[in-house]
Amino acid sequence: MQVTTISFFRYDNWASRLEAFSQMARGRFALKQIAGLEFFKMLGTGSDAGFNPRPNVNVNAILCVWKDMEAAENGLKSSITHKTLRDHSCETYTIFLTPTSSRGMWSGVEPLKVTEKADDTGNIAVLTRATVKLPVALKFWAEVPEVQERVAKHPNCAFHIGMAEVPWVQQVTFSLWNNKKEMGGFAYGDCPHGHAVKHVREGDWFKEEMYARFNILKEEGSWEGGSPMSLLATGRTFDEPKAAPKKKKARKKTEEPA
Repeated sequence: MQVTTISFFRYDNWASRLEAFSQMARGRFALKQIAGLEFFKMLGTGSDAGFNPRPNVNVNAILCVWKDMEAAENGLKSSITHKTLRDHSCETYTIFLTPTSSRGMWSGVEPLKVTEKADDTGNIAVLTRATVKLPVALKFWAEVPEVQERVAKHPNCAFHIGMAEVPWVQQVTFSLWNNKKEMGGFAYGDCPHGHAVKHVREGDWFKEEMYARFNILKEEGSWEGGSPMSLLATGRTFDEPKAAPKKKKARKKTEEPA
């Protein structure tokens, strides 16, 4: 069973940010030497949960495709690139997945081998990737803010983030959902995302694209102090503000006898 991992790293000082930027350039050489690693991408993120093309220097990610779970676990432990970024980060999170459907290409190859069927939990991870044609990049990004607002408020989306290989033209999105049907309605229904997909198809906006769905296997670490997988049970997203503690009602004063 092929395993895909996405590792996220958060930084809170400039020394760490500079090291992360350096690893984005030279870390790929070390990754190429890891046994069992079949495909990888080092990804930056944008502002506003990654859906703004303005780079977010506080967060980056590494996507890896491994031949199996043993290779994934051993590879992440032995990877100098992952270890360096973990050592410089203030928070790290890795999610383990296996593909249940995939179509399209990434950098001219089909990286995912589908051998598993979607499980019956209703939980699902979704990854999209596209290279946007430069002449229509402004049109593409004009569609994004409303889509981002809707996905952030969607009760069945527990986690979402936008990433990129190259800002503006190579966009990757990743999300966790607790209802496959609701995810499909959001993606292709009569809503902002569905309309955006229609515009992409009609205008032929992408040079290359890939869409994949995954079963969720396990997670390691935390993100924003919590567990994205635990939110699949509640449906609350990280963007939803936590409820303020209820104020205790003041006790009524009783009149003392004269």
